[in-house]
Amino acid sequence: MSSASVVRGPRDVAELLARARAMAGRTVGELAAERSMYLPRDMRHAKGLVGILVEHTLGVEARDRSTAAPDFEHLGVELKTIPLDRRGRPRESTFVCHATLARIAETDWERSDVRRKLARVLWVPIESERELRLADRRIGAPLLWSPTGDEEAALRADWEELAGLVGVGAIERIDARMGHVLQLRPKAAHGRVRTIGHDEDGAPIEVGPRAFYLRATFTERIFGAASTLPTSVA
Repeated sequence: MSSASVVRGPRDVAELLARARAMAGRTVGELAAERSMYLPRDMRHAKGLVGILVEHTLGVEARDRSTAAPDFEHLGVELKTIPLDRRGRPRESTFVCHATLARIAETDWERSDVRRKLARVLWVPIESERELRLADRRIGAPLLWSPTGDEEAALRADWEELAGLVGVGAIERIDARMGHVLQLRPKAAHGRVRTIGHDEDGAPIEVGPRAFYLRATFTERIFGAASTLPTSVA
């Protein structure tokens, strides 16, 4: 990506939304050309590229990715791209944040990284039918969302159950079937990556990194409640 393509951060939420709405209906290829970003033909080499492209287009500033601060920290807004099929349904679960296993037992829901990330989210949907080339996939209409009382209660219940198991050293008993709306799953480039957790006696041990994800059934309800088809560009 060329230095000429750098976009300054938005001054306020109104400007952020205006930028996001200006992308709606445009293709990934069009945005990539403007940002001087190369798009590989092989989709196996394109993972994460659309998210990076949208970040640069909207003005997400470079920062330490290991922190749990929202992407637009000064606005309190997290940015999430989400692949949708032609019916407007999410194709996969959504990464929320890495789990800080070593200190999760000392944290409550109100101070959790998950709650901080999900307090206010700008969803940017992307067409993702398998037969579409990456460059031909269109950006959908953005949705600025905060959890309702019921949604936050569901997120909190799952987080407390999962964090509680981590806190008592039972992380290896957690699998992707647990959690109604929120999952805790392995997240690493390969199996050799390790981080620090605790066993049932409280002793530090090396375990694989974990991350929190929103189930696709949960994000599907978010878009259904918006009474709009985010992939529509008519």
